[in-house]
Amino acid sequence: MERIRVRASGPLEGRVRISGAKNSVLKLMAATVLAEGTFVLRNVPHIVDVDCMADLLRSIGLTVDHTGDVLTITRPAEITPEAPYELVERMRASIVVLGPLLARLGRARVALPGGDDFGPRPIDMHLQSLERLGATFTSAHGYIEARAEHLVGTRIFLEFPSVGATENALMAAVLAKGRR
Repeated sequence: MERIRVRASGPLEGRVRISGAKNSVLKLMAATVLAEGTFVLRNVPHIVDVDCMADLLRSIGLTVDHTGDVLTITRPAEITPEAPYELVERMRASIVVLGPLLARLGRARVALPGGDDFGPRPIDMHLQSLERLGATFTSAHGYIEARAEHLVGTRIFLEFPSVGATENALMAAVLAKGRR
């Protein structure tokens, strides 16, 4: 085995530009489904997952432009409540559009997520959290179909920590009325 020897030669200086966090930007992108308008996200990394989420948002009717490190998303009045399999299978994080679609449109049809192969990452806690808010679910042909006449705020307790389920529930709860 070779060795690397480091010798002091004075202080280090310079600048390093830190790119935005993938896990943060994907959730921010999903959150744009909640309201009409134009949203500008800065310091967005150029990575495949951002491109996948952009394609998913485009498929439901949003406009997405990624120029430099600026991502501009426009959400029109009318959008489609379906996240198609060929896009969702590319990335597990795509399940986070379920809560915003359900909250905004009262229904959603989202393919079961794919993505990396880090082992099982069940979406049961996502569904249980949204059920606590008033959603109902059916599953058929690789899709989750969600309905909610109206979502109502409530306390949600997760069996164990899940950042994704928490983010999904929080985005759905943004438009919930009152509390149970």
